[in-house]
Amino acid sequence: EVQLVESGGGLVQAGGSLRLSCAASGFTFVEDAIGWFRQAPGKEREVVSCINTGDGSTYYHDPVKGRFTISSDNAKNTVYLQMNSLKTEDTAVYYCAADRSGTGYGCYDKSAMDYWGKGTLVTVSS
Repeated sequence: EVQLVESGGGLVQAGGSLRLSCAASGFTFVEDAIGWFRQAPGKEREVVSCINTGDGSTYYHDPVKGRFTISSDNAKNTVYLQMNSLKTEDTAVYYCAADRSGTGYGCYDKSAMDYWGKGTLVTVSS
């Protein structure tokens, strides 16, 4: 059974940092696209960042460029999201998701993601 489990969320002051983890089980990273998405209250779920676990290529949504860094530890089947210089508008539930098609299309169309975690809440206070 495939599972994605997020951890690392919490309450942090603006300007602070958090590191989220997404541990995958039930499959082994090969040429997968693992993405971080977030959903704030009353808003649509949006992509934050994606990584190809094969070649390490990454994508960042404009609002997080220069502040967030995505990385993959294939030996641990885990993807991380280092979030620095957090802003109140980063407050959301953060989800990780996996696109196992090898195309990475799920990073651009979340309906193409094959598996989703249950999310971890990040709250940034002013």
